[in-house]
Amino acid sequence: MESLRIHFFGFEAARMTNQKNRDGIPWYRPILWAGWIAGVLDLTAALVTNMYRGAKPMRIVQSISSGLLGASAYEGGYPTAALGVLLHFVIAFGAAVVFYFITRKLRFLLDHPFIWGPLYGIAVYFFMNLVVLPLSAVPFRVSFRRDLLITGLIVHMLCVGLPIALVMRIFRTRRERALS
Repeated sequence: MESLRIHFFGFEAARMTNQKNRDGIPWYRPILWAGWIAGVLDLTAALVTNMYRGAKPMRIVQSISSGLLGASAYEGGYPTAALGVLLHFVIAFGAAVVFYFITRKLRFLLDHPFIWGPLYGIAVYFFMNLVVLPLSAVPFRVSFRRDLLITGLIVHMLCVGLPIALVMRIFRTRRERALS
C-alpha cells in the first residue's frame, strides 16, 4: 500500500500506512496515550478546581461545549455535558498531535521532558485563552485574574504539557531500544 505523508507547518510528521513502524510501534500509539492521559488529568483538575470554587460538574463540562453552542449549552442537560467531555478530549488529543509533529523535527525536546513539557503546557494554556476561546462562542470573557492564571498555568504545565512530553519520551525510548 502506498504510504501517506503527513505534513504540519513544513514538518513531515509521519509516513502513515496500515503497517507498524520498523520498531513495531504504530505511529498513532503515543498520540493516543498522551492525549488520553492529558485529557483525563486536565479534566480532573478542571473539575476539582472549579468545584472548589462552587461550580457544579455538569456546568463545568457544559462550559466546554459552550465554545460551539454558546449560552444554549447550559440548557442542554446531559447531551451538552457529554459534548463538552468529547470536545475536551478532542482538544487534548490535538495538543498531543501537535507535540508529536513538533518532536518529529525537534528531537531535542524529548531529551528533557521535565523542562519542555511544562513549557509546552504554558504554550497550550495561552493558545487556548488568547486564540481559541476568543474565537469561540463562549458566553463569557476570558479572565486573567491572578488566581485563575496561576491555577491554569500550573494545571496546564503538570496535567497537559508534562504528561504529553513524558509519554512521547517513553515511546521514543522504547523505539530506540527496539532498534538497537
